[in-house]
Amino acid sequence: METGTAERLAHLPQVTEARNPGMALDLDWVRAVQANTSAIERRAATLPGRRSVKKAYQAAWLCRAVSCIDLTTLAGDDTVARVQRLCAKARQPVRADLLEALGLPGLTVGAVCVYHDMVAPAVAALQGSGIPVAAVSTGFPAGLSPFRLRVAEIGESVKAGAAEIDIVISRRHVLSGDWQALHDEMRAFREACGDAHVKAILATGELGTLRNVARASLVCMMAGADFIKTSTGKESVNATLPVTLVMLRAIRAYHARSGYRVGYKPAGGISKAKDALTYLALIKDELGDRWLRPDLFRFGASSLLGDIERQLEHHVTGAYSAGYRHALG
Repeated sequence: METGTAERLAHLPQVTEARNPGMALDLDWVRAVQANTSAIERRAATLPGRRSVKKAYQAAWLCRAVSCIDLTTLAGDDTVARVQRLCAKARQPVRADLLEALGLPGLTVGAVCVYHDMVAPAVAALQGSGIPVAAVSTGFPAGLSPFRLRVAEIGESVKAGAAEIDIVISRRHVLSGDWQALHDEMRAFREACGDAHVKAILATGELGTLRNVARASLVCMMAGADFIKTSTGKESVNATLPVTLVMLRAIRAYHARSGYRVGYKPAGGISKAKDALTYLALIKDELGDRWLRPDLFRFGASSLLGDIERQLEHHVTGAYSAGYRHALG
């Protein structure tokens, strides 16, 4: 491994956990997976009212949420200056005086997520921070460019310094039930990533059914995904609690059979601190405390951080500040 790569990967929290090597496709297992949609939706609907944390406990949970954020900019008008500002926010996600009051002066986000062209500027801006750069890849968000170019794109981002790669699967493989094609595709992406960790974006809003979500989750883990992720953030429906419940239970089943822990990343539409608390509570319920750390859980978000900082300021000072004071750009 090249020295530069080794230094970047030394900061990755994922190295504390044995990496999921994947396995051969088990079609019997995949086809046996079902999803009781009405039961899943009932369970998800009760979550916001069943789990509530207040005062110092809420502040602690919100700080944990900050540490699990993939701070993201994926806009067509991204510039180096914008990415540099985002990286500065990643290093200091919450005002220094608030972090001192909370006893967490070294708190940072989990990663910074950008398009390929912004990987090198992000790596430079985060040098010495221990914060990895994640790149969206494989023809993000549609994933419809030629296969060889999608694989090559991964290699270019890793070469530029990305320590994590967020790939998008071909939704048609799921919709047509071609699980071998999905497994082969995901396996090729995993191999192209090398030592960089791979997050498989399922684009759950385009998969049709919760059963498809469950089966796609399982196949991607069998092919060696380090994380499974809900969405690109560009679909009409992104992260939801029912989808999250299905994906978490797939992760639990995979861990029970293989012994390997796979991470989870909801992305798109999570912008409020109270929503972050609900997701954390669901993960605690379904997977346990071990998954409440940035090596196994990330929020794909940008505006979420601003609302969390506002809530933390209220906890420390007793007063709410205007939302515009917590802008990322």
